[in-house]
Amino acid sequence: MKLALSMLCENPLRRTGLSTLFHEFVRSALTEHPDISWLVFAGPEQEWTIADARVELVRDFPANNRRMARLWADHARVAPAARARGAAALLTVGFTPLRAAGLPVVMHVFTVHHWQKGVGPGGWYRYWAVSRGLRRAALVIVNSRWAAAHLVRRTAPLLVSYEGLRHDRFAGEGRRGAAGLPENYLLWVSNFYRYKRADLALAAYARLPGELRVRFPFVMIGGDWDGGLGRAREAARALGIGRDVLFTGWIADETLPDIYRGARAHVLSTTEETFGRSVTEAMACGCPCVLQEIPVLREVTDGAAVFTDFADSALAASALRSVCVDDLLAAGLRSAGLRRAAAFGFDKLARERLASILRVLAQPDR
Repeated sequence: MKLALSMLCENPLRRTGLSTLFHEFVRSALTEHPDISWLVFAGPEQEWTIADARVELVRDFPANNRRMARLWADHARVAPAARARGAAALLTVGFTPLRAAGLPVVMHVFTVHHWQKGVGPGGWYRYWAVSRGLRRAALVIVNSRWAAAHLVRRTAPLLVSYEGLRHDRFAGEGRRGAAGLPENYLLWVSNFYRYKRADLALAAYARLPGELRVRFPFVMIGGDWDGGLGRAREAARALGIGRDVLFTGWIADETLPDIYRGARAHVLSTTEETFGRSVTEAMACGCPCVLQEIPVLREVTDGAAVFTDFADSALAASALRSVCVDDLLAAGLRSAGLRRAAAFGFDKLARERLASILRVLAQPDR
């Protein structure tokens, strides 16, 4: 059997969690299901590192750095091309194509906050595309129970499947820190999206005593998004903590586990997630987490984190301070996080998602 996957929705100029998810899903699937081959649609500039006889890479269509051309390709051209190449189903992110060419569509939904009705042209499109997909897809896959509870207007079968981790990379044992970073630090790992609220994380950090900021500089790793990085830099200057905050941009994937292991805590001030992959990566590396109090992060961590409200900078600063000064608390968080992270893996992701896809395709009406 051959399955087609469109990763054209990724912008090759901006790294996101999907950049690694696509690769690791296919990589694990090749091991878990040697009877399945893959047809991967990637833009001419998108990175693809898997070389395998069972993976055919198609670079005939543009990715999301050419948004309108990508939308046309995903909705009108990819499915017919997949069918012509013998695919039995098409896997997408956030839509079912207008021209599906008779192929069953498996739609992944990784965000729900981006498809609220009426939030600009992009918001209108996402609202329409996801709503349509919830009715027409052969299977819908979400990455948390919290996300599933928000997809109330659906008729398609639904699978809740947590995102994966590569435990051979994200592990508690290994090098700590990286060249160019301080010996001790607090850590931010995310693109500078507005909903991540970097300004609130910085405001909480600014309330720490000066000696703690010297002891634990704030390392912020992530790419710009709609000017968010510039706003964060300006916020640090305005708060008078510019010397205590290090903005690195994105760093090489292979060094990220070392950086998690070297951090005193991973800080996430987001207002909404559907999963929170950086949290599972941090836990797997023995890095304590100080997180915004939202239900999905409670679900993902199973409580193995410190929770606070970053809208209250004094309260959030107290949470940061407690992890910085309380060695017993930090050690307990490391142990709890390592235990919880063991529940997430790409091999498990591939098994459960492919099992559901194969069940759907085996139904008599397919």
